Amino acid sequence: MLLLQVQDISKLFGSDILFEHLDMQIESNAKIGLVGKNGAGKSTFLKIIAGIETATSGEIITKKNLTMSYLDQNSGLQSSLTIFEELLTVFQDLIDEAKALKRLEQKMGEATGSTLEEIMLEYDNRSVAFTNNGGYSYETDVKAVLNGFNFPESSYHKKISELSGGQRTRLALAKTLLSKPELLILDEPTNHLDIQTLNWLENYLKNYKQALLIVSHDRYFLDKTTNLTYEISKRTMKRYVGNYSSFLKQKAQDYQSEIKNFNKQQKEIAKLEQFVEKNITRASTTKRAQSKRKQLEKISVLDAPMLDNKSIHFTFQIDKPSGNLVLSTEQLAIGYGNQNIAKNITFEQRRQERFVIVGPNGIGKSTLLKTIIGAIPPQAGSFKLGANVSVGYYDQIQERLTKNKTVLNELWDDFSTTPEKDIRSRLGAFLFSGDDVKKTVGDLSGGERARLLLAKLSMENHNFLILDEPTNHLDIDSKEVLEQSLANFEGTILFVSHDRYFINQIATQVIELNPDSSKQFLGNYDYYLEKKAEFENNLATVKPTVKSNSQAVSKEKQREQRKLKRSIEALEMEMEKLDAEIESIHQALLKPELAQDYEKLHQLNDELEAKESAQIRVMSDWEKQSLELEAFE
Repeated sequence: MLLLQVQDISKLFGSDILFEHLDMQIESNAKIGLVGKNGAGKSTFLKIIAGIETATSGEIITKKNLTMSYLDQNSGLQSSLTIFEELLTVFQDLIDEAKALKRLEQKMGEATGSTLEEIMLEYDNRSVAFTNNGGYSYETDVKAVLNGFNFPESSYHKKISELSGGQRTRLALAKTLLSKPELLILDEPTNHLDIQTLNWLENYLKNYKQALLIVSHDRYFLDKTTNLTYEISKRTMKRYVGNYSSFLKQKAQDYQSEIKNFNKQQKEIAKLEQFVEKNITRASTTKRAQSKRKQLEKISVLDAPMLDNKSIHFTFQIDKPSGNLVLSTEQLAIGYGNQNIAKNITFEQRRQERFVIVGPNGIGKSTLLKTIIGAIPPQAGSFKLGANVSVGYYDQIQERLTKNKTVLNELWDDFSTTPEKDIRSRLGAFLFSGDDVKKTVGDLSGGERARLLLAKLSMENHNFLILDEPTNHLDIDSKEVLEQSLANFEGTILFVSHDRYFINQIATQVIELNPDSSKQFLGNYDYYLEKKAEFENNLATVKPTVKSNSQAVSKEKQREQRKLKRSIEALEMEMEKLDAEIESIHQALLKPELAQDYEKLHQLNDELEAKESAQIRVMSDWEKQSLELEAFE
């Protein structure tokens, strides 16, 4: 069934065209992802469909009595009610109907004869409808959604006015989902969600029975929840069957096909023009030449295919390399004032390693980064930066930017010896051109501020980048450029992100934060999930055995534990030895007298490669055996 049809929609701001002649059809089972660069008009298009903004021209046709819910990316509930009371308002009709059924029950207790029969018939009919509409399950639905959004039962009676902005945004999304409209429109619904909640939301929307229209910069999220993609590009819209990954393949194929057709037509035109030029003045061939000229005039000339190439482009450089050990933490405890958030955080990070910090919202990921840069004192334990480590920090709330400065001065004031043309060139690489550099920082969008902060970071040439949610506010193309830049970075990276695709592209190890400990996993996010699943499976099989086994089995378990502990200690000693040997080789490679001794350099590089391979193998064995030991405890 066709729910909504967009016909020839255009939107102008003064004489500037945002987009024009857009068409879209939304069927009752559609799961649509709307993509495009920042500024292409995606959010404006959603608001036009939702009736919040008006189009300059065109029309929107909807089915009769269409139920539709729209959630803005900056939505946050404003209410004097408690969390549970507010979400129950979604089901006010069912609440009123429950009261009506109660009144009918009272009447049945008082009525007799035909009056009783009439009341009973009405009660039966309304009771069936009440049940079918979820009258006996809506409170369970509310609790399930609140649980999915990490609102524990102990928070249900908390006033919404007491919640943080991020919590109110999550609650607005929860309320929208519970309304279950025929068409659900979501603009960046993954903002403020941790990875665990993202996984829950993906599964919820995957099983959603009604139509979805989603704008998101989260590629994993789009792949999991959509099966149809519309792209707004160069003021127009195009439809692709499939999710985001499928769209990328089709778009690349379309571009190649357009190039082929364009080149074929250009050759045909050139051939006709050449014939006309050679034969138009010769009496014997004039008529044929005139015929070819008419043929030329009738050709509808194709535009040269162009990708929407307005993307940021940059690299991160380093002034000098750090020592091999970049960061070490030992039983570190973090928090604010007297409030402890997480403790017993212990890990080591070496040069060129890229660590991601993961864990639920509120576990202290950003607090850990702020502790390491010295913005917050540690509550216990210690951390240490290695030799020649230079730290560059990306702050997700962008406090490093000065609101009353211009874009140009934000960079130039920090790099006053750099010529203005070079500052402008760097800003141009981050899409600030012409009068854009005169804008005040306070007037920039979230995406523009993110690009400006990355531009500043790219000029500082640090060898250790600490990044707190660097992909927030970036469109997908900008994320991909950032990924490539960080993948090619010769320094070390410690970062926090909830973008799972980004984590997979960048991370070489995962640090999972828990309230009482930290765990270290080799590999990217997918590897981390795989190891977590293995650990949970091992735990599930070991625990029942512990409860039911005899004393003899318990002794066997103790022997196995002692064996594992000895093996782990041996691996740790081997790791320390390898670390020292690798550091020694690094120091040897820096000696000036070896600069021209290619044979010795080659020998040292071979040794280094062998030691690093051994280091990876030992670390993998250590991690595996450590997990096995934890499963025994």
